[in-house]
Amino acid sequence: MALRAKKTKKTNLRQIAFTRFMLIVAVLVLWMGGIGVRLVHLQVTKHEWLKERAEGQRQDIKRSKMPRGTIMDRNESVLAMSIRVKTLYADATAIDDTKGAAKTISKVLNVKETELAKQLAEAKADEKKFFSLAKGLDEEAVQKINKALEDPAVRKADLPKFNGLHWREDQKRRYPNQTLAAHIIGFSNADGVGQAGIEQSQNDILFGAVIKKLQERDRLGRVYDETVSEKEPPKDIVLTISKPIQYMTEQALEKAVKASSARSGIAVVIDNKTGEVLAMANYPTFDPNRLNEITAENLSNAAIQSVYSPGSAFKLVTYSSALERKLISPDAEIDAGSGTIEVAKHVFTDSHSIGRVTYSKALAQSSNVCAIKTGLRVGKAGFYETLKNYGFGNTTGIELPAETAGIVRAPERWNGDSLASMSIGYEIGVSALQMATAFATIANNGVRIQPHIIKEIRQSDEQTVSVAQPEKTQVVKAETARDMRKMLREVVVSGTARRAQLNGYTSAGKTGTAWKFDEKLKKVNSAKYVSSFIGFAPAENPAVTIAVVMDEPKVGGRDGGQVAGPVFRDIAQQILPELNVRPEGYVAEEPPIQDIPEVPAGGPSASNLDEQPTEASTKVSDKPEASVPRAPVKKESKPESAETIPVTAKKVEKAKLPEKEVRSKPERPEQRETEAKPKTPVKNKSSTEKKKGKT
Repeated sequence: MALRAKKTKKTNLRQIAFTRFMLIVAVLVLWMGGIGVRLVHLQVTKHEWLKERAEGQRQDIKRSKMPRGTIMDRNESVLAMSIRVKTLYADATAIDDTKGAAKTISKVLNVKETELAKQLAEAKADEKKFFSLAKGLDEEAVQKINKALEDPAVRKADLPKFNGLHWREDQKRRYPNQTLAAHIIGFSNADGVGQAGIEQSQNDILFGAVIKKLQERDRLGRVYDETVSEKEPPKDIVLTISKPIQYMTEQALEKAVKASSARSGIAVVIDNKTGEVLAMANYPTFDPNRLNEITAENLSNAAIQSVYSPGSAFKLVTYSSALERKLISPDAEIDAGSGTIEVAKHVFTDSHSIGRVTYSKALAQSSNVCAIKTGLRVGKAGFYETLKNYGFGNTTGIELPAETAGIVRAPERWNGDSLASMSIGYEIGVSALQMATAFATIANNGVRIQPHIIKEIRQSDEQTVSVAQPEKTQVVKAETARDMRKMLREVVVSGTARRAQLNGYTSAGKTGTAWKFDEKLKKVNSAKYVSSFIGFAPAENPAVTIAVVMDEPKVGGRDGGQVAGPVFRDIAQQILPELNVRPEGYVAEEPPIQDIPEVPAGGPSASNLDEQPTEASTKVSDKPEASVPRAPVKKESKPESAETIPVTAKKVEKAKLPEKEVRSKPERPEQRETEAKPKTPVKNKSSTEKKKGKT
C-alpha cells in the first residue's frame, strides 16, 4: 500500500510539471503570435503612415522662389525688381496648445486672437504643415518677431524659438519709380504672378522658379544633408522706353489733362526709324507699389486697349491713298464750294467756306468737304486697301496684354455715306498706338515698322537671349510719303495746328476733333469731344512721332489744335534735345489769338445730330461694330448758325454715289481737280478778309 501511494505521488508531480510547461509554451506562442500580428499590421497596413512619420521627423522640404526677373529701360535703369523678404509660417501639427499659441502670436503680429486660434485649430485638424502667418517682412521686422517670440524652454535649430513657427525665404516686387510707366510695367500679385503690363504678358519669362530643397536632420533638427532641385532661372527684360522721355511725356500730359479738366489723356512717342516706343503715358495713372489704390478707371492702358473716332486726323489715310494713286498732288486745286456737301442724303459741312484751294491748303484748313471729295475719288476698294495696309483693323503686335484691333468694317457692310464718313474719321475705331504708327509710317518714307516695347531679353548672367526684330511693310511709296509730309507741314504752319510749332525745330502733323456718343442721351453729344494731335519732328527728316489724345476736355479750347497741339509741343521740345537731334533754328510764331475752327462734321448744333447714331466711346466695346459713331447728320441743308457756317445763301453740293463703287475719276467736270501751278499760300486772316471761293 505504501509503495502504490508513493508511485501515484510521483506520477502527479510529472503531470504538474508538464502542464506548467505547456502553459508557458502556450503563453509564449500567444505572445509571439500577438507580436507577429502587430508587426504584420504595422509593416503592411500602416507601412505608408509610418514611413511618412519617419520621413517627417528626419527630413524637411524647403521651397523657395528664385527672384523674379528685372525690368529695365533702354538705358538699363531699373523699373521693376524683386527684393528678398521672409514669410512667417506655422507647422500646425507641431503646436500642442493652439489657443495658447494664438494668444502669444496675435499680440506680436497685431491680429485677432480668436480668429487666429480658430485658423490654427483648423490647420491642426487638417494636419497642415504650412500655414502662412505674415508675408513680405524685411530683416528689421524679422528680428523684432524673433525677439518677441523667443521661448527659452524651446530647443530648435531654427528661428523663431517658438514651437511650430518657422521662417521661409521669399521675395517682394518693388517699383522704385512709383507711377512712372505704370501702364507699361504693370504689376504682379503676392504669389509673383503678373497681373498687368509687361509683368503679365512676359510672366513666363520673368517668373521666379520654385527651388525645392530636401534636408536631412538629426534628432535635434540639425541639417546634415541637403539635396537641391535646380530650375531654369528667370530672365531680365530691357524695354525700348527711355526713363527721361517717359517722365517728360507723363508730366506734360498730366499738366494738360488737369488744365483742361479732361476726363483722361494719352500720349505715345515712337522712334520712326526703328519702331521703338520711347514713351507711352496715360493719365490718370497708378502706383504699382500700392495695389489697394488701383481702380478700373486708372488701370486700363488706354493707348492700346481703348478705341475712339479719330476725326480729321484720319484724313492722313484719305489724302495719302489719293496721292499713292496719283489722283491728286499737294499743289493741285480742289473746290470746296459753299462748305457743304451731301452724300446719300447726309449733309456734311465745313466750319467756314474756303472756296477753291490747293490740296495742301484744304488739309491745313481741315476741310471736311475736300476730304470727302478726295475719298470719293479713291473709292471703296482703294480706301479700304490703304487703311488696312496702315494696320487699322488689326493689332499692332506690341508686347502688351489686351491690345484692341480697333473697328473696321468690310466694304460690303458700308452704308451709302460710309466712305464719306470714314474720309473724315467717323465709322471707324482706332487706338492711339495705331494712329501714331500710321503717322510714323509717313515719317519713315512710307515704311511701316511694327511698334514694339521690348528691346531685348537677357539671362541673369547678362547674356542676350533675343533681340527685337520688328516686321517692316512698304505701305505707300517714298514719293507719296514726302508729299504727305509737305501737306502735314502746312497744317502746322498755316492751318489748324499752329500751336504745335516748335522753337528750334520744324514740325508737321494733323489735328483731330470728334464728337462722342453719350450713353445717357443715346446719341452723339456735341458737348463731348475726343481731341487729338498726331505729328512728327523735324518735318523733313523726322526723328520721332508723338500722338496726343485728350478725352472730353472741358476748360479752354476743345479742338485738337487748341488742347492737344500744345501738349505735342511741350513733349517734342523737351525730348528732341534728349535724343541729340540737332536744332534747325526754326522760330515758332506767336500762338494765334483765334484758331482756325475745326468742326467734326455737320456743325456743332445739337439739333443737327442724328437721332439714332451708333454708339461711340473711348472704351473697347463687347460689340465692336456697334461702337463707332457715324458722322452727325445735318437734317436740313440750311444752317442754323451763321457762326458755324458763314455762307448761307449758296446751294448744297450733292455728291452722287454709285451703287457698288465710286469711280476714281468723277464724270462731272466740276469734280475734276486739275493740276495747277503752286499758289502763294494765303496768310492767316479773318474770314471776312479771305477771298470767297468759286461755287
